[in-house]
Amino acid sequence: MKTTYLYLGALMLCFASCKKEVKIEEKTVIEADTVPEVTTTTETPEAPMDSVAMQKAWEEYATPTEPHKRMASEAGTWNEELTFWMGPDDKNPQKYTATADVKMILGGRYQEQKHKGKVMGMDFEGVSTMAFNNASQEYTSTWIDNMATGMMIATGKFDPSSKSTTFSGEMVDPMTKKSKKYRQVVTIIDNDTQKMESFDTSPDGKEFKSMEILMKRKK
Repeated sequence: MKTTYLYLGALMLCFASCKKEVKIEEKTVIEADTVPEVTTTTETPEAPMDSVAMQKAWEEYATPTEPHKRMASEAGTWNEELTFWMGPDDKNPQKYTATADVKMILGGRYQEQKHKGKVMGMDFEGVSTMAFNNASQEYTSTWIDNMATGMMIATGKFDPSSKSTTFSGEMVDPMTKKSKKYRQVVTIIDNDTQKMESFDTSPDGKEFKSMEILMKRKK
């Protein structure tokens, strides 16, 4: 691993270090019997990045931390109860069930969830990933499924007091073809129970709860 960091550091040093550049400016003096004067200026090169500091920064960036351990603790198979609201005035939400297989990938650095079930009588599959960025100190989530062709990407922070992570993102509305905001809140109820709430934006710009997934881990 350290060899990899040294290689990355050396590669970045090659880009960061710059050679001295010589600029030639021609200055014409309008006088009789004179030769055009050539002035040479030298730019001071930027100081190269410290290789030791670079290696340390990359090691810290790539090493799983406490948030990654918390994500790893969620590994397993979960039963899901899904509820969908079509709009802010929907009094008869649709309900479905699904399962989710949760595991850590790439050396415990990312969480992957694979969801399967039936929605509106059709087979449904969705894949989500979760990352905690050590550099930005925030979570990033992605979502794709077989009922769309776009990817949803959101970022958020964990609140220890409420044991919840609030994500904010934007998506393209298939109806209007315009970007709109959405919000998700994932709450840890206990070690084997979680709730995900998704909030959409209505055409008049008002936020409403569009989906809720109650997840219970199989034992």
